Amino acid sequence: MAQQGVQLDREAFSCTICLDLLKDPVTIHCGHSYCMSCIKGFWDEEDEKKIHSCPQCGQTFTPRPVLGKNTMLAVLMEQLKETGLQSAPADHCYAEPEDVACDVCTGRKLKALKSCLVCLASYCEKHLHPHFESTTFEKHKLVDPSKTLQENICSLHDEVMKIFCRTDQQSICSLCSVDEHKGHDTVSAAAERTERQRELKVSRQKFQQRIQDREKDVKLLQQEVEAVNRSADKAVEDSEKIFTELIRLIQKRSSDVKQQIRSQQETEVSRVKELQEKLEQEITELKRKDAELKQLSHTEDHNQFLHNYPSLSQLSASTDPSSINIRPLKYFEDVTAAVSELRDQLQDILKEKWTNISLTVTEVDVLLSQPEPKTRAGFLKYSREITLDPNTAHINLLLSEGNRKATSMWEKQSYSSHPDRFSTDWQVLSRESLTGRCYWEVEWSGTRVYVAVAYKNISRAGKESKFGHNYKSWALDCDTDSYKFWFNNISTPVSVPWSSRVGVYLDHRAGILSFYRVSETMTLLHRVQTTFTQPLYAGVWLYDYGTTAEFCKLK
Repeated sequence: MAQQGVQLDREAFSCTICLDLLKDPVTIHCGHSYCMSCIKGFWDEEDEKKIHSCPQCGQTFTPRPVLGKNTMLAVLMEQLKETGLQSAPADHCYAEPEDVACDVCTGRKLKALKSCLVCLASYCEKHLHPHFESTTFEKHKLVDPSKTLQENICSLHDEVMKIFCRTDQQSICSLCSVDEHKGHDTVSAAAERTERQRELKVSRQKFQQRIQDREKDVKLLQQEVEAVNRSADKAVEDSEKIFTELIRLIQKRSSDVKQQIRSQQETEVSRVKELQEKLEQEITELKRKDAELKQLSHTEDHNQFLHNYPSLSQLSASTDPSSINIRPLKYFEDVTAAVSELRDQLQDILKEKWTNISLTVTEVDVLLSQPEPKTRAGFLKYSREITLDPNTAHINLLLSEGNRKATSMWEKQSYSSHPDRFSTDWQVLSRESLTGRCYWEVEWSGTRVYVAVAYKNISRAGKESKFGHNYKSWALDCDTDSYKFWFNNISTPVSVPWSSRVGVYLDHRAGILSFYRVSETMTLLHRVQTTFTQPLYAGVWLYDYGTTAEFCKLK
């Protein structure tokens, strides 16, 4: 308790300007005491106003008072110094360059605790006391320490700006309202603040709602990231299993071929060696008889010669030389050729299917699809080169220009039989499957052409095979003077001027299929919004003889 009392004594005899024990204490007319140098410095700053005030109570004095040393306080200060209780505020109380400093402190300034919007000054804890103790300051507005107080002073009239000009949307002082802003819509800054505060509340609600929406979006995107990662990991795992199975299958087939070759090799070698042994035995027997005949030829006894000759001269049954048919040296070369043919076919399949696999991978698009292009240059960014599949072409269609062009002919083409071939109408599908975003153009001539897309499993014969006349295909019927769109045997007229070139835009994931009239500008003919459940294939249906349709090379 004694220590607390000493602490109170020290604070009671401290200068409220420097916050240290009084040095050369002086007492001014209002009764407050200060260090001689502190109050002189404070009044020196007020000399221009010709009015000097007390930093604590705000009482003013005119003229500037003459200062005299308070000897009683001076003696007391010496006694306090001897007790060792003199101390300055802790370093953390002093204002650093980034802090708001007290405007009253002299020397090393303390941190400001509050700023006054009326005084336009900032105060530390000690110098702030008058604002709480004196009725003079009761209407003053205290705010957190601010370095921008001087921005509240009008640069033209050096007055506090307490008015807001709604006409010019700026703060002004009272002199501005009757001068530069005369006749403008003005209100007090407080009234404008109240109005803006209401708007701010609404704005905050909007911001908070937007924040909530965006947080939901972020959460959704995070879920999408996790889903993409899971899907990619599973696709990699499944693909590795499938490719491993393919490798094992090829290895199994390789082992089977090797085993068959070795088995056949063993059989044929055994047959040859068996025949070879028979021939060698026959040679041995013939040599023996030849020796006997030789010996017989030297016999002098005519009767013995005649007696033995019949039995020795007879040849035993032997292998017919004509039964030994040695084929040209191509024993297993045909097997190599067959395996080579299989390799080439697999390479072709892998080349064709790998393009589809690669496109399928690169066209994975988690975010929403991009807007449909507006210009031809925009469409060309998604251009795909389309080639026609001869295995699907009707026998009256001639394919040319690298299988990009189809022409309806009287003569039947010499296509081999194939289950994918259209047999009812003169139709053909593309070799490439279409997913993601694609664009292509078809140039046609003749009387009538259907520009279409279809699923791979569309029928190849009968009414169900006609483009646009089932639920597995979509077709634009191009006549010499009109267009019609067909789907599921329902037609929709299109009233757009005729053109010999049709552009097709597909966004498979978004379920968008659009047909355009291509000229100097792109004119929409018809747009489909649906859900595609399988990859699509481009196709054309040539309605009459002598009609052509070519998938254009786009640059």
